[in-house]
Amino acid sequence: DNNLHSLGRLGVKELQQTKGIGEARAITIAAALELGRRRQMSAGLSRQTITQSKDAAEIFIPVLRDLGHEVFYVLYLSQSSSVIRLENIGQGGLTSTVADIRIILKNALLYSASRLIVAHNHPSGNLKASKEDIAMTKKLKEAAALMDIKLLDHLIIGDNNYCSMADEGLI
Repeated sequence: DNNLHSLGRLGVKELQQTKGIGEARAITIAAALELGRRRQMSAGLSRQTITQSKDAAEIFIPVLRDLGHEVFYVLYLSQSSSVIRLENIGQGGLTSTVADIRIILKNALLYSASRLIVAHNHPSGNLKASKEDIAMTKKLKEAAALMDIKLLDHLIIGDNNYCSMADEGLI
């Protein structure tokens, strides 16, 4: 339907259902789409500092928007909010994912990060934070504060958009 967003969500098997697309061509298309996602993500990662939720969204949206299952990522930042590392912490099913706060904080210490931004996707496209999202965010913020690590934001990615829990006053 001339919709690249819909095309980006298709897997190799789904691509093969189109007339004229065999396994090799489907793999080529999937690889090209992945390269496009990585190119867009690398532009966000090359940013010197993260100053607002939009800056973080530019990094997370290309990674999370096309997935059919929930995934949880952490962006580890320095004291000056420059990017140290982007890391996948957890994968889940269609409606939830698990992120272990201990692993997030252990890795923050390993990378000498003093700030964090976390994000996960909602495959449904719904940007509303669930009670579980809010509870987990508060728990992470409190645990991180004990180690002098600041949780700056928790983004929810849906389709090609995002919700910032910090901007919404939920953090």
